[in-house]
Amino acid sequence: MAPTREQILAASAGWVAVVLNVVPGLGAGYLYQRRWKAYWITSALATAWFVAGAVLAQDAAAAAEAQNQLVGLLGLVLLAGVTATEAGLAVKRVRQDG
Repeated sequence: MAPTREQILAASAGWVAVVLNVVPGLGAGYLYQRRWKAYWITSALATAWFVAGAVLAQDAAAAAEAQNQLVGLLGLVLLAGVTATEAGLAVKRVRQDG
């Protein structure tokens, strides 16, 4: 019999999911946990962030380019931090529920 979604999540190492969501970012820890919905949501948010940055930077002055890049990077770091925290808490929650 195939393992359930909760069994797969409980068997995964929470620290691996956290590290994979931080280091390469963009939800790689969700792939490790086989949480496809969370992965696609994270991918959509990251893509929307890139597109918004590209659209807003079209008419920006060259002096503002460094600031725009910093804001873009901080947004992706924030996304990585949120997904890493959520991935770790998901493992903890499933293990506590039993």
